[in-house]
Amino acid sequence: MSNLKKIAITIGDPAGIGPEVALKSIISKEIANICNPLIIGDRTVIEEAIQCLNLPVNLKNDAIVIREDSLLLTDKAGADLTIAQFVDVPVIKNRGFIKNKPLAECGRASVAYIKKAVDLALHKHADAVVTAPICKESLMMADYPWPGHTELLAELTDTKDYAMAFCSQRLRLILVTIHESIRKVPDLITKNKVLKTIIFARQACRMLGIDEPKVAVAGLNPHAGESGMFGSEDVNEIYPAICEARDSGISASGPYPADSLFYRAYNGEFDIIVCMYHDQGLIPLKMTAFDKAVNMTIGLPIIRTSPDHGTAFDISWKGVANPASMIEAIKLAVRLKQI
Repeated sequence: MSNLKKIAITIGDPAGIGPEVALKSIISKEIANICNPLIIGDRTVIEEAIQCLNLPVNLKNDAIVIREDSLLLTDKAGADLTIAQFVDVPVIKNRGFIKNKPLAECGRASVAYIKKAVDLALHKHADAVVTAPICKESLMMADYPWPGHTELLAELTDTKDYAMAFCSQRLRLILVTIHESIRKVPDLITKNKVLKTIIFARQACRMLGIDEPKVAVAGLNPHAGESGMFGSEDVNEIYPAICEARDSGISASGPYPADSLFYRAYNGEFDIIVCMYHDQGLIPLKMTAFDKAVNMTIGLPIIRTSPDHGTAFDISWKGVANPASMIEAIKLAVRLKQI
């Protein structure tokens, strides 16, 4: 186990499903032999989650161990029962804290976990960071300025240029704009921003082992603008960016009408899609791979992935959360190469 990658895993918003999917993931046989997990969160939250959710593990000092009476991982008979190391970040002081809703205290805890994980990765004490979901409203209630993980991670790593990418078994995509209102998006679609995202798309694929990817660029407007009939952005901003990317050696093409592009990529014609705004890419991704899709941040000096779902307050702390996306996020973090 010593030569395996060490993956720092934050538990996300304590009131959501983060603690559950993080713990269920490290119990999974899919994770047991591919990495050394390092769980980052409050001791009180982890202890309550183990008891409340009746998980077959115990927290002993700085380690999460399989209970000796558990039949879990029986194929590792005789091996060390430790399945993860643990780093206590004490923000939530008491068990029985309020769950299933946004809270300022949980926003502060979420940020504290992320800061610790990033610090470990920057100082080479972790090979990658996997973040469980946080609540944007909780961040706002705690008076933090970041609209989500991506912007916080960029600030913590002093990263100016970055992009949010997503990966499933049959779709890969990257966003030109991230958390912006639809009203603002057209003004944010500039040649330089599209070009940077195309370059990041190639980088994302190379991190996945695809050295010369086919990059498809989606149009902003219906029918990719229909030669300017439905808007000027596709002609004046997106197409010139594609041409410049091609001139630099990137296999980029488009802009394509988004309504048919995802079908083509889903069937293997392209390696990654450059999407103009959040829901243009996330709706087809979640439609086809809701439980398996993974978010990855491109441009950071560290590897970071996360499950592509939220805190799910409606089902949190009930023992029914599906860890599949979290498991895929950990597997991808192990697989990715820093470029």
